[in-house]
Amino acid sequence: MWNLNFIKEEDFKKHIEDTIRQYGDRLLPFDLKKFNKNIIDPVKLIFDKSVYGFTWEEIVKNEIFRQRDKSNNNDVGYFHQRIFQYFKDCEVPQNGWDVIFAKEGGILLSTGDRIKSVFVEIKNKHNTMNSSSSAKTYIKMQSQLLNDDDCACLLVEVIAKKSQDITWVVTVDGQKRQHRRIRRMSIDEFYALVTGQDNAFYQICMQLPKTINKVVSEMASVTIPCDTVIDELGKLASSKNGSFVLALFLLGFNGYKGF
Repeated sequence: MWNLNFIKEEDFKKHIEDTIRQYGDRLLPFDLKKFNKNIIDPVKLIFDKSVYGFTWEEIVKNEIFRQRDKSNNNDVGYFHQRIFQYFKDCEVPQNGWDVIFAKEGGILLSTGDRIKSVFVEIKNKHNTMNSSSSAKTYIKMQSQLLNDDDCACLLVEVIAKKSQDITWVVTVDGQKRQHRRIRRMSIDEFYALVTGQDNAFYQICMQLPKTINKVVSEMASVTIPCDTVIDELGKLASSKNGSFVLALFLLGFNGYKGF
């Protein structure tokens, strides 16, 4: 039974399919060449193996996961932003803003202001913006308010320290700036604003694993990658008198003196 009344089941399923397709080449297996494309740091891997008590297989799998994960964060950002195209009164423009929320009859903010539209920038984590990017984003929001006095601008954070809807205070040109309609909001509060349901984001999170599992089982193009790095390192080690450590060092230091 589908219990989410703010997004259709077929739309949610399609969005998950589209997000998984963003993974693209990262669903392909890792061979030794791909594993060492950017030249790994063998010294770090050896320290990590010894300090954390990993096996060679575990340390290699962890490194493969780390390399995949660096790009996968962008794909999950796609999920968080573009899901709003399926929500009533929301638009996901091709450029400019991540989301625009405009509601007939107006939108009531926690400040008591009733405005026509909300312009949104979505960030994954509260600490991913440095002072320069924060100032740039804030100035963009100030400009929007100057051009349209019937709106608000939100910095929506997926991973915030806590559920919040507060005035965003930023330092611009050495001075503290703030405006009650430039706000910093956790994503659960934004879902609540858009849907009118306090626990809408919770509902999405509870439904997510069920639908992902269903989609993955139905998508013929999604297969668990069969990585060959360990086998290839084992063959390389055999050619070097069985030394797995030397085989690992050769990935980073092949061509160095002594190697």
